Amino acid sequence: MSQRPINRSRDLKALRDDGYDLEVRSGCLLVKDVPYVNSQKQVRRGILVIKLVLADDETGKPDTHVAYFSGEFPCNEDGTAIEKIRAGSGVQSIAEGVTIEHTFSAKPKPDDSYPNYHAQVTTYVAILSGPAQRIDPKWTAKSYPLVVPDADDDEPFNYIDTASSRAGIVAATKKLALGKIAIVGLGGTGSYVLDLVAKTPVRQIHLYDGDTFLQHNAFRSPSAPSGDELRARQPKTTYFKNLYGKMHRGIVDKPVYLGAGNVEELRGMDFVFVCLDKNGPKKLIVEKLEEFNVPFTDVGMGIQMDGDSLGGILRVTTSTAQQRDHFRGRVSFENAPGDDDYNRNIQIADLNALNAVLAVIKWKKLFGFYRDLKSEHHTQFSIDTNLLINEDRPQ
Repeated sequence: MSQRPINRSRDLKALRDDGYDLEVRSGCLLVKDVPYVNSQKQVRRGILVIKLVLADDETGKPDTHVAYFSGEFPCNEDGTAIEKIRAGSGVQSIAEGVTIEHTFSAKPKPDDSYPNYHAQVTTYVAILSGPAQRIDPKWTAKSYPLVVPDADDDEPFNYIDTASSRAGIVAATKKLALGKIAIVGLGGTGSYVLDLVAKTPVRQIHLYDGDTFLQHNAFRSPSAPSGDELRARQPKTTYFKNLYGKMHRGIVDKPVYLGAGNVEELRGMDFVFVCLDKNGPKKLIVEKLEEFNVPFTDVGMGIQMDGDSLGGILRVTTSTAQQRDHFRGRVSFENAPGDDDYNRNIQIADLNALNAVLAVIKWKKLFGFYRDLKSEHHTQFSIDTNLLINEDRPQ
């Protein structure tokens, strides 16, 4: 099954975004799972077939109002045939592996031609499915099937991103089609960063963490691991690659800590998320990212226990070629005192997720996906007061 004509043609993409199960085969469009009523007043599903006008795998204007059908002859809900569309019946093969039983004619007004294939398909589907939906409204041709890219497509995903095209944000989403980004640290916040960026068209997402995925990690990370997965004691990077590799083709796991011997690997990254819960190793990483002129974001939390409630601050500090001088005034390279509850490994999934969301939103702003009117490079969120503060704007 080829997705190329669908990807290249606005009208076919619109049909796919609407939820129709489409296939292009031998110059014909197959619309599958179209519900209809047969002469016994039973609801069945058939295949609507329309011959395409294509130029370099892109559709032109339909040159005929005729359509074909594989299935019994469609009827009204009382079992009488829908004669107004009958143009002929008889088994015939109109393309390789495509056998039809009926030919339909539904001429549009006013000029007897359809402006595009979206209009033609939806007109015929409405005629065929209308009686079935009057019997039971749940019957629909919009089955939202899994759409897998062609083997030779340069797609970052294992299945096509229909969310962006459905929402009409393809142009904005393409701005995130970077070559390589890295996430350094896959604790609570880093794992949520991965959850979000794995849904973007970045070609490669490099994961750095030398820790093992253990039971406590399950309670502060996205997903819900099984007991068997926890007993496997996998490296964090392996666990998360296996999880998000189901969706994204470019997850690269590096089950190591970054240090003097391998920090050079960050050279050439388009962006780096630094998500370390210990500040000690951070100094070398930050210095090298600055040397490599790589933009990056550092996340952090300071959480304290006050009686039997938690409070504190979340922080997202960004460093780019336009603004780096503020970083050392905002981020410590020394480990915090022992009275910081976060450093006693108390992490809260919702705070980790929020910290990750703030970091990813800033990343998307930097590359133009979101508008950025303030260009802030430092954000703090106070849990106690629900106050968000944005500071450090490039001069």
